[in-house]
Amino acid sequence: MGEEVEAQEFSRADRTRHREKVRRCLDVFARMLREARFDTDDPMTGLEVEFNLVDEAGDPALKNAEVLAAIADPDFQTELGQFNIEINVPPSTLREGGFAQFEDNLRRSLNDAESKSAKVGAHMVMIGILPTLAEGHMGMSALSANPRYRLLSEQILAARGEDISISISGAERLETTADSIVPEAACTSTQFHVQTSPDDFGDYWNASQAIAGVQLAVGANSPYLLGKQLWRETRIPLFEQATDTRSEELKAQGVRPRVWFGERWITSVFDLFEENVRYFPALLPISDEEDPLEVLEAGGTPKLHELRLHNGTVYRWNRPIYDIADGTPHLRVENRLLAAGPTVADTIANAAFYYGMVRALAESERPLWSQMSFSAAEENFHVAAQQGIHAKIYWPGIGGAVSATELVLRRLLPMAYEGLDSWGVPAADRDRLLGIIEQRCLTGMNGSEWFVGRMKDRAKEDRYDALRATLLEYTERMHTNEPVHTWD
Repeated sequence: MGEEVEAQEFSRADRTRHREKVRRCLDVFARMLREARFDTDDPMTGLEVEFNLVDEAGDPALKNAEVLAAIADPDFQTELGQFNIEINVPPSTLREGGFAQFEDNLRRSLNDAESKSAKVGAHMVMIGILPTLAEGHMGMSALSANPRYRLLSEQILAARGEDISISISGAERLETTADSIVPEAACTSTQFHVQTSPDDFGDYWNASQAIAGVQLAVGANSPYLLGKQLWRETRIPLFEQATDTRSEELKAQGVRPRVWFGERWITSVFDLFEENVRYFPALLPISDEEDPLEVLEAGGTPKLHELRLHNGTVYRWNRPIYDIADGTPHLRVENRLLAAGPTVADTIANAAFYYGMVRALAESERPLWSQMSFSAAEENFHVAAQQGIHAKIYWPGIGGAVSATELVLRRLLPMAYEGLDSWGVPAADRDRLLGIIEQRCLTGMNGSEWFVGRMKDRAKEDRYDALRATLLEYTERMHTNEPVHTWD
């Protein structure tokens, strides 16, 4: 998302040339998959976390450039909004204490970054949507300086031919419009990466799709937007609407959205890249000089620049990644549907639940997706986003809808334990992190439930005053690293 590009305009010839180049990249990618030129020996996992910036009062701090200059750490990067930054945690293998490394690295980096960012009047908060955002923060002036973001905004608005409309009905109703993609900046997330072989990619992606609803139910942490209490994971409908290139007429015709759950189970990673090329016009038709076929036939590893750039502008909740490390290509599933927080411990517990579940399901003798329709997985996803930890979702073999908490406690936690054992995760790390998920289900408490509950306690106060006070309390508790289910 944050790749540097130069500000520019695109001609019809640029778009034609780019389409041809993307298709050439796709052909080369297919050949690479057939010839097994991928790193599969020791699969790595990775973690990215996006943060919001607030001032002393809990209001958005539009200072990411100043914050990044103060932190001066290449692991921290810019994000779409000036009130966002992101950290990329170094990848690790789970069998070598990866979760402990992730947690230690993340806590140490955040503590150091917080002390430096505080000197420029900004503090970092791990929450899916900054609840103190107001309409005044939704204009173009809030975009980060990277020209890519302005280009994306211009291209999305040009494709729509009209302003972006946001309409979300939950506990309350929000209706607003935007003349840029800044509302997308309100959606900060955690991204879990799992490396896999070409042969296994389809199973890992299908498994990730199948458990997406359960992930959202137990990890929801975005209940407020622009002063309104909406869905328990409001990031989902907001992101879907904030980057929608379709007019109302194109929606009625069934044109696919760029923020996409998908529409079918897959057998190969190629299915996803091919769909991206076939269904979606380029938003950033920037062409590179590399001839990927020449590079491949010369024994090199093609960057596939156009294919990767295009893939980065199709916003699947589980995104396929082609990347290169030390000259060798590899594939990853990027699971990007969860909010960050409330604490580092909660975030790493979410990671453990995901990695355990996805490994167990991907290696199951009878695939879950052979027993469950894709539409049921998608419905679970949106029901869980709306209702959070109280959602009832469908699961094969149970006989209809079941509460997410009961499903996790009875069926899915044992699978997650099995999966983490397969990864070689140390027992102490496994038990502690999955224990956090278990306690969330037993107490019915996650980030969204805590925030909504504290707002009820402040119901007589001015709404934004209550949001500020609750966010500051949330931030204080975030720094303790005590999981949210233990908060009073």
